[in-house]
Amino acid sequence: MGKEEQRTHTIGFAITGSFCTYDKIKTVIQQLSREGHRVIPIFSDKAQQIDCRFGIAKEFIAQIQEITGEKGIFSIQEAEPIGPKAYLDILVIAPCTGNTMAKLCAGITDSPVLMAAKAHLRNEKPLVIAVSTNDALGANLKNIGELIKTKDIYFVPFGQDDPDRKPKSMVAHVDLIPATIQEALEGRQLQPVVQSPFPTGAQGACH
Repeated sequence: MGKEEQRTHTIGFAITGSFCTYDKIKTVIQQLSREGHRVIPIFSDKAQQIDCRFGIAKEFIAQIQEITGEKGIFSIQEAEPIGPKAYLDILVIAPCTGNTMAKLCAGITDSPVLMAAKAHLRNEKPLVIAVSTNDALGANLKNIGELIKTKDIYFVPFGQDDPDRKPKSMVAHVDLIPATIQEALEGRQLQPVVQSPFPTGAQGACH
């Protein structure tokens, strides 16, 4: 492996409220941390507040902070300096709910994750989106189209997770987040973008 491939980066990892993906997201964060990257977690309001059958919010946050060795970003005020200080090489939103995508398209910055995205994009550095939404082929299709053509935004390849029962639902292949990051840092979109369907019984979008 060459020196360029061994470079480590400062990665912002923003987490929104598609709770059923959290176990897989935790595995990806562990991988990135083991590879030597500095991973700074950013939590949406819902990720901070909601306990559900997939876990307790405070326990998940504690686990992510322990894995990364970093204090998370929990407020709009804490996320805003990402812009002027420009300390992230890349920002990942994973999982990225349909609600987050819609607000990102509309320029709304009413959560730590959205402020982080706005602040980071002003520096013309890559933003990676790992979609997880039940209406990707419905109300959010136009937002995916808008974001996918936007400069400096890259998508983790995604596909339909349950075409029979939830035909409009699509979820990112989160195991491809590291490869998407690598390509995005070089200004390339990992291909193919649409990889579908998921294996039978795969965990799908819960939000």
